[in-house]
Amino acid sequence: MQKNTLLLALGLLSLTATTHLRAQTAPGATTAAGTAAPVLPLYTGSIPDSKPSQVRETSEASNGHPSIANVVQPTLTVFVPDRAKANGTSVVICPGGGYSRLAIGHEGYDVAKRLNELGVTAFVLKYRLPNGQSQPDKTIAPLLDAQQALRMVRQLAPKYNLNPERIGMMGFSAGGHLAATAGTHFAQPVGDNPGPASVRPAFLVLLYPVISFSDSLMHKGSRDNLLSATPTPDQVRQYSAEMQVTAQTPPTFLVHAEDDPAVPVQNSLVFYQALSHHKVPAEMHLYPKGGHGFGLNNTTTKDQWIDRLQNWLDANGWLTK
Repeated sequence: MQKNTLLLALGLLSLTATTHLRAQTAPGATTAAGTAAPVLPLYTGSIPDSKPSQVRETSEASNGHPSIANVVQPTLTVFVPDRAKANGTSVVICPGGGYSRLAIGHEGYDVAKRLNELGVTAFVLKYRLPNGQSQPDKTIAPLLDAQQALRMVRQLAPKYNLNPERIGMMGFSAGGHLAATAGTHFAQPVGDNPGPASVRPAFLVLLYPVISFSDSLMHKGSRDNLLSATPTPDQVRQYSAEMQVTAQTPPTFLVHAEDDPAVPVQNSLVFYQALSHHKVPAEMHLYPKGGHGFGLNNTTTKDQWIDRLQNWLDANGWLTK
């Protein structure tokens, strides 16, 4: 009897823990309707390329926007559009932050809500940042999470009424580097047992992205954080997205400001040129001013890049119900 009581108690405890896990919410992650956006763990069971450490996630506000560092438990925060608007297209959003933090507010949650207005379901990815203390190989941890996010959204497609062939990936700054890497490394997924599910995004949306790790174009902080201060020539080539473009690279939409002081606009230019060389459809919008990290709103212009994106998505059939 005591044994059965103990088993019942353990079972209830497990059920409570599982329910709590599924019902997570993220501070500041509210939908347009004002309700908390659900947060889903990216992995069930053990997290690949991880090891025990004293690393603990931290959060702070930067210029009024929430940001996160030291991610140990990667997640997807789900933003679902109104049923009347929903068109079956979805986007995984990778916030930027130089691979040292995630600007998850204005380059994540805010953008997700705007995409909902277009009928697009958005998944904000809280990916692991490179950290040798908590990861055996810090160079692959972010990409592992990005590829797992694409698998997971594909698996969730029936639940959210999504078209599994219309899952795109969007990235800002270093998150743009991660998205571009996902869009050029899908043929050989990272990890020990990647499985058969496709990790190719249907399209890419890159905002002021870090593209190249070459000495002349790199964002030094992003390169140092991901690869170390002394990367090998092979690492530089592997993680310079413009050198990895093929004819199978997804169609791409690019936005950059020419006066970007952090990530030179040439990053977007060389990626566009590589796409053009391989005859991959691409559209690029360059603003004379705007600097870096403007998120949804480049205050130097009345033009809204999200409107240009809407036109591009519509022209390619991704907003069709």
